[in-house]
Amino acid sequence: MNVRRRLIPTAALAGAVALAATALTACSGAAGAAEGKDGKLDVMASFYPMQFLAEQIGKDHVKVDTLTKPGVEPHDLEITPKQTAQLGEADVVLYLKTLQPAVDKAVAQSGVKNVVDAATLTKLEVHGTSGHGDHEHAAEGDGHDHSHGEAGEDPHVWLDPVKYAEIAKGVGAALEKSDPDHAADYKKNTDDLVAKLGALDTEFKDGLKNTASKTFITTHSAFGYLAERYGLDQEGISGVDPESEPSPARMKELQTLAKQDNVSTVFFETLASDKTAKTLATDTGLKTDVLDPLEGITDKSQGADYFEVMRANLKNLQKALGTK
Repeated sequence: MNVRRRLIPTAALAGAVALAATALTACSGAAGAAEGKDGKLDVMASFYPMQFLAEQIGKDHVKVDTLTKPGVEPHDLEITPKQTAQLGEADVVLYLKTLQPAVDKAVAQSGVKNVVDAATLTKLEVHGTSGHGDHEHAAEGDGHDHSHGEAGEDPHVWLDPVKYAEIAKGVGAALEKSDPDHAADYKKNTDDLVAKLGALDTEFKDGLKNTASKTFITTHSAFGYLAERYGLDQEGISGVDPESEPSPARMKELQTLAKQDNVSTVFFETLASDKTAKTLATDTGLKTDVLDPLEGITDKSQGADYFEVMRANLKNLQKALGTK
């Protein structure tokens, strides 16, 4: 993003910022941004799920850039000084605190005022107990810190359509406050998106209601919210870090679990290595398939956007769990 001239006087901008600060509690900074010289609101998104929301809700009224380019694993993102400067120039920044430590640091250093933290727009939960052994087991002996947020809160909320809809409402409100001239359009687009997410939720509920097994094994423990929403049990090989190596004890434990719970498939993802998944599958005689955490879209993704990839995930889960 290039440095742009502001077309709104400084006093007017300051007044708008002050007004929005009292009206939008979902933002960690005040809203009330100026529009760029092309007449569009400049939005910087931290990674794909935030980018998708901005594009779906903002449509023609926004210009959206992302810090995490296609094919980059978001957890490993490093921010350049240039990107930090670009953050400071954005009208609105959308991110999810704790998911990407480099982004958290860059946002703090940028001094940007109009910040929307998706983690404040829905309730984050801790996954790793009550049947979801991913974080707890994967952390044993592998030497990696898999914790996120407060007390190990799981940041992967966008994989639950219901929680993603809650975030969408907060993002819509932020854009309305930042660009009141187009507030009606943002509201309509938000309502349309929330309705589509509601329909997707129904598809998952109906599609996973009757399955031969409720347990799935995945390399990346990103699906705790999805599992909880639809009555499934996630067993992660490598915790929330898709590149970490599981302990031999964990691999043995998963082999036993696969037999006990009638597991047929080990899932891997497109943005990380499938080596561990294939090793476990070979050792246990299981199949492999893709379960995409939707942290980025590439030409290898099983769909062109959030909805297409989520429906591909549903189809793959139905196949692996034995839909009746």
